[in-house]
Amino acid sequence: ALGYPAPNIVMLTDAQATCTAIRSYVESWLPRNVKEDSKVFFYFSGHGAPDTESKQAYLVPWDGDSQFLTDTGYPVKRLYQKLNELKAKQVVVAMDSCFSGAGGHSVLAKGARPLMTRVDVGNSDDMGKVVVLAAAGAEEITGSEEGQGHGLFTYYMLKSLNASAGKHTVGEIYGYLKPKVEGAARQSNRGQTPQMLGRSADQTGKESLR
Repeated sequence: ALGYPAPNIVMLTDAQATCTAIRSYVESWLPRNVKEDSKVFFYFSGHGAPDTESKQAYLVPWDGDSQFLTDTGYPVKRLYQKLNELKAKQVVVAMDSCFSGAGGHSVLAKGARPLMTRVDVGNSDDMGKVVVLAAAGAEEITGSEEGQGHGLFTYYMLKSLNASAGKHTVGEIYGYLKPKVEGAARQSNRGQTPQMLGRSADQTGKESLR
């Protein structure tokens, strides 16, 4: 739907999606391949986890271990920092994960208690020009669309992209999926509120991903 050329796409799934691979493509491959007029779209679907001491949010890759997050996870703040350093004109992150430690796509080290205080998933100063479409609020858990093989967030994001042949702006995608996800979550008697984050959100929200 987005029409990206195949050589410009890197897809890491299952055992390919290691912490080393994610770090290598974000921190080495992208800087070598991104140009000033490039649009970068980073999508992650999988577990997130909070460090129960620092409250920092981490992506948990295929080989990640929630007991040793600082060694085996990829910090969300570092992701934003590295993407912001790219010379691209647009960087959009779509994150179908949660970091509350309370379930869904979020995991905790064995024996740890779910966090009751706010998890630090980054702020606008961390993101710079990066705009983030996040599946849920910092204290919420994510849910799945049963029978579709996707999280609610991903399912409705894809419906928006396919319906517009990839021409929806970031703001239009968010405007479409937010009420859909909220409504589906209510049907399961829980809250899930997608977020659009970043100080560049107003401008980037008016641009398409194509």
